[in-house]
Amino acid sequence: MRIISGSFRGKKIYQPTNDKTRPLKDLVKESIFNIINHSKKFKINLENANILDMFSGVGSFGIECLSRGVQEVVFVENYQGVIPILKKNLLNLKSVNNYKIIEKDIYNNNKIVTLNIKFDIIFLDPPFKDKNLSVIFRKIKNENLLKENGIIILHRHKDEKDIFLENFNIIEEKKYGISRIFFFSN
Repeated sequence: MRIISGSFRGKKIYQPTNDKTRPLKDLVKESIFNIINHSKKFKINLENANILDMFSGVGSFGIECLSRGVQEVVFVENYQGVIPILKKNLLNLKSVNNYKIIEKDIYNNNKIVTLNIKFDIIFLDPPFKDKNLSVIFRKIKNENLLKENGIIILHRHKDEKDIFLENFNIIEEKKYGISRIFFFSN
């Protein structure tokens, strides 16, 4: 797996050797960024964007954002088997320091982030079998984490049947192999 575009294009992204994490495939990641850059349904300027990468794993989505020149990325991950790899991938970018890593379980904490930031993009890539999505969406809404014209991007298995809060509207849905990507607005 490599960084697709931007200042770190072609740089390797290290992956875990176990099967407890499922890094975002390059084809899916590239398709997400094509939609972000070319969709007429929303307007996101990546260069000024603040990104929240939840369930970030090795960080492939957030690192791609950093490579494309975003303002800041906040990575949220609690699986100790992947956090060292996430840190290694970020250190491998050398001169980049516009990111934060939050090591906590978002289900067992009152707040997702304690920073006073609103995000342009919130990327969610929970385990495919995770059935607590309504909890996450409720926290995003209650903590007012998404900017007015921001988007939430959710990566799911194509066969998962999920329940979403009515506070967010699905503005785009795409399937790529076993992946299904949802784009939400508030």
